[in-house]
Amino acid sequence: MSHDTMGTLKAVLQHPDDFYPLLKLMMAVKQAEKQIPALPHWGFCYSMLHKVSRSFGLVIQQLGSELRDAVCVFYLLLRALDTVEDDTTIDTMTKIPILMEFHRHIYDPYWHFSCGTKEYKILMDRFHHVSTAFLELNASFQEAIEDITMKMGAGMAKFICKEEVVSIADYDEYCHYVAGHVGLGLSKLFHASGKEVLFPESTSNAMGLFLQKTNIVRDFLVDINEVPKSRVYWPRQVWSRYASKPEDLKHKDNSKKAVQCLNHMVTNALVHIEDCLKYLSGIRDPAIFKFCAIPQIMAIGTLALCYNNIEVFRGVVKLRRGLTAKIIDRTNTMADVYGAFNDFCSMIRSKINVKDPNAHMTVSRIDDIQKICKNSRTLDKWKSYIIDDKPTCRPALIAFLIVIMAILYAYSQHHKSILEMN
Repeated sequence: MSHDTMGTLKAVLQHPDDFYPLLKLMMAVKQAEKQIPALPHWGFCYSMLHKVSRSFGLVIQQLGSELRDAVCVFYLLLRALDTVEDDTTIDTMTKIPILMEFHRHIYDPYWHFSCGTKEYKILMDRFHHVSTAFLELNASFQEAIEDITMKMGAGMAKFICKEEVVSIADYDEYCHYVAGHVGLGLSKLFHASGKEVLFPESTSNAMGLFLQKTNIVRDFLVDINEVPKSRVYWPRQVWSRYASKPEDLKHKDNSKKAVQCLNHMVTNALVHIEDCLKYLSGIRDPAIFKFCAIPQIMAIGTLALCYNNIEVFRGVVKLRRGLTAKIIDRTNTMADVYGAFNDFCSMIRSKINVKDPNAHMTVSRIDDIQKICKNSRTLDKWKSYIIDDKPTCRPALIAFLIVIMAILYAYSQHHKSILEMN
């Protein structure tokens, strides 16, 4: 078995309650793959969607048909835009015009630009499939996607020229360009579909900022170790309080200051949660609700894992797959959102060191979030799958799970080979 599969098996043995949600998730993925369209360009789009984000792709496929196609194309276009921005091997003077003109390239079914690695290189090399699919969308969807792609490309180009995120205001502006606009774009697509009212820009923006800041917090080590050129998205205004240069945060001798800097960054991200909860509470369509709510819960869960955790500077910190499967399975109503946010905030609270320089602000923001959750009057009916998830293991269960996981692994390998042939 692969290292990842062995890790998943170990986690399931420690958390047997993960098994059923994991099994449901794998079956749902299998079912979604059966729904991949036969037309070559749409087949490529949905196959690629599952390669670049399996769980996110699954949630997208739960949307209504027209909106599903629009969001799928929108997501792949943004992944392509990110691939250009993220590829540090591309000369800046080459990269900037591509980012600035990307909103025009999406109308050209012959345009492509080779960059990125692995599945992202495939996406860029065969980008004509995405453009062809885009050109088949309803005009209102096309206009919304073009507008957001133009603004995101311009914002990315602007910050490539800056080369450094200096202030917290710069940090918020960067996150607005690369993720807040995603929230605005999705809101426009939801509205164009006729399923939702047009949400306020402030709350749409917050949805994107919260997810982006979570990714930036989690990915510090990956970004700073980027070859050939490191990337630092943590603002100088924050890291300079704890280190002479951001690279110093990686060193074991600086662990105390590094964790304090990390906690500062997590606390900064928490400020967007109130607007995120407002946005989610206004959604009417159940499929759109799940699509929006699941990533937000995964974000607060990731921040809870990262908070006060030196492992952020040592390796990858992420939610175990079983917990991700539970979030996907059990996020259906706003009560589920309040319950999950309250639980993950309790997890952060339990890790706060009173000597941390930002402890007071962290506690204040956690209090504000938990007050909103409590005032929803839904917590008394909430059955936690986070706080009460106590590891238990029995010999018979271990044997059963080993057999099942072996079968699932064999299936996943077969499935992977099929995807690679497409």
